[in-house]
Amino acid sequence: MRYAITFLALFLTSSLALADSVRLEELPLDALHQDWGHAAADKSVEGNPLSIGGEKFAHGLGSHATSIWLIDLGGTAQRFTAKVGLDDEVSSAHFPSYRSIEFKVVGDHKTLFLSGPIRLGDPAKPIDVDLSGVHDLFLEIETGGSIDYAHADWGDAQITYTGKRPTPMALPEEPPAEILTPKPPATPRINGARVFGVRPGHPALYTIAATGERPMTFSAQGLPAGLSLDAGTGRITGIADAAGESVVKLKASNALGSDERELRIEVGDRIALTPPMGWNSWNCFAGAVSDGKVRAAADAMVNSGLINHGWTYVNIDDCWEIRASAPPEKRRAPDGHVLTNAKFPDMKALADYIHSKGLRAGLYSSPGPATCGGFTASYGFEQKDAEQYSQWGFDYLKYDWCSYGGIADKIRKGPNPPPEPEILRHPYLVMRDALLRQNRDVLFSFCQYGMGNVWEWGEQAGGNCWRTTGDISDNWGSMTRNGFGEAGHEKFAGPGHWNDPDMLVVGKVGWGPSLHATHLSGNEQYTHITLWCLLCSPLLIGCDMTQMDDFTLNLLTNDEVLAVNQDALGNQASRVAKGDDTEVWAKNLQDGTKAVGLFNRGEMPEMVTVKWSDLALDGKQPVRDLWRQKDLGDFDGQYECQVPRHGVVLVRVGQARQ
Repeated sequence: MRYAITFLALFLTSSLALADSVRLEELPLDALHQDWGHAAADKSVEGNPLSIGGEKFAHGLGSHATSIWLIDLGGTAQRFTAKVGLDDEVSSAHFPSYRSIEFKVVGDHKTLFLSGPIRLGDPAKPIDVDLSGVHDLFLEIETGGSIDYAHADWGDAQITYTGKRPTPMALPEEPPAEILTPKPPATPRINGARVFGVRPGHPALYTIAATGERPMTFSAQGLPAGLSLDAGTGRITGIADAAGESVVKLKASNALGSDERELRIEVGDRIALTPPMGWNSWNCFAGAVSDGKVRAAADAMVNSGLINHGWTYVNIDDCWEIRASAPPEKRRAPDGHVLTNAKFPDMKALADYIHSKGLRAGLYSSPGPATCGGFTASYGFEQKDAEQYSQWGFDYLKYDWCSYGGIADKIRKGPNPPPEPEILRHPYLVMRDALLRQNRDVLFSFCQYGMGNVWEWGEQAGGNCWRTTGDISDNWGSMTRNGFGEAGHEKFAGPGHWNDPDMLVVGKVGWGPSLHATHLSGNEQYTHITLWCLLCSPLLIGCDMTQMDDFTLNLLTNDEVLAVNQDALGNQASRVAKGDDTEVWAKNLQDGTKAVGLFNRGEMPEMVTVKWSDLALDGKQPVRDLWRQKDLGDFDGQYECQVPRHGVVLVRVGQARQ
């Protein structure tokens, strides 16, 4: 036995002696992909000495989120060690306390290390992982929102190995974005929501969404008293005074045929019975928005055919008002009504123009004295502003927290401050009451980034939807953190009240006059739209609709996918299964079937399986691919398929009730 122990000790000593190590910065950096700047050896991304939470590092790698690096280990590596975090060269003004980044180490499709959120000033977080047998090593840095100033360091990072030296590799190339959805037929097909809500005594506008060759004529049997249909445009308008529910039989006809469908119209207290679908100006134009750009957006929504798939709202975001720094008499009229800046000469005429297209118009303000962009907001003038919005004819209000934070801080520091939930709710209750006094339905959208678990009280405060996250950016980390972060919020959503992980970032975006194609790949865009539809999220297009390419338009006009979002049951999907890099989300549909998303969040293609037992189903079930609009057959017990990197397969499972 003594000789065996001695031999083992000699063997281990010999093995350790043969081991070698390489620092990350010693490897070629050309295959490291990051969303800003270039990785730097022994320096931060801006060329300064590496420093994390006050700790200095002579060696390491300065990078920038979002980033990913694939290293071929050949199965001969032993360990990876490092200390990671945000570089101290970033100031709190550029990277506020609510923002974070996250480091991830993945080996052969298995997560070996996940840092959790790391914020500015946090001490360096150590990494020490076993790489035995690992061939493909992925080093990743993600951010939950904007990538701005996400300067991230791998301090003292090295790989210990025997034999083959670790070799960085180019990421597998994703094929060009593929158009999956066939074009709709020339015969009529009625699309869009199957339920619509309007309050008694308020004007209604519902445009029947239908694809097919024009000219097309429409009919509607069983409309509530006070509502009528324009047979040429398919627009239902008027005022219904009596509360109640009507099942209306819609029909669309052209020279090639006809289509029929039922629409349930509820005249009552609830609106937004399905999530709003439309466009918002911020993610493309931001402060460059103008009357002309908004009119062009309305034209594009009609001319592109988006209106025929249920897209409805054209919303102006920030920067339409006078600067909050202007003298009071410049910001508001003598009677207190808010004034517009020179880019918006006539708001009523603009709203009328949008309505003339069969669309609805949206607007933006803040409960504080100034908007996020520094323009005049509604604090102290909530009733006046609600009256003005109604007189202009707007149908949607996005109400953004912004400068109200200063008011809330004063309340917290004052005598006998109310409980925190009351502080957060109060400004939304004030505007809710002001809007409900108007003779017009205004969809009320809270934008306060999920503070105080808004999903738990947003409905009681009058919200039709509420932001659950920070602002979205057109990168994989931001989109997935916002979307997959909705897990657990599903019980708070339903007809009339929806969780909102922010707007869509497909097509050409830019947050200002200069636009660029989204940084999301084709697979990532399919994941984005699929996840938002499963989540019953508001769908607000953020791109310049006058510059949509065929892929973007196809992405936004798959009626079977959009029907998942607009399903009248209003059931938000929940996560029913999760692997290292794979997730399965499912939601119940009104017809008794299930919509199921099979997601691959990893860097390589993966097999993903949905088991019928996770869906409360058994036996053989029919499966349909919704993006390809193709029946796949009957499957016993489960359905399995290969899902590409950062991609998704969206299916409908089960037999619809007759």
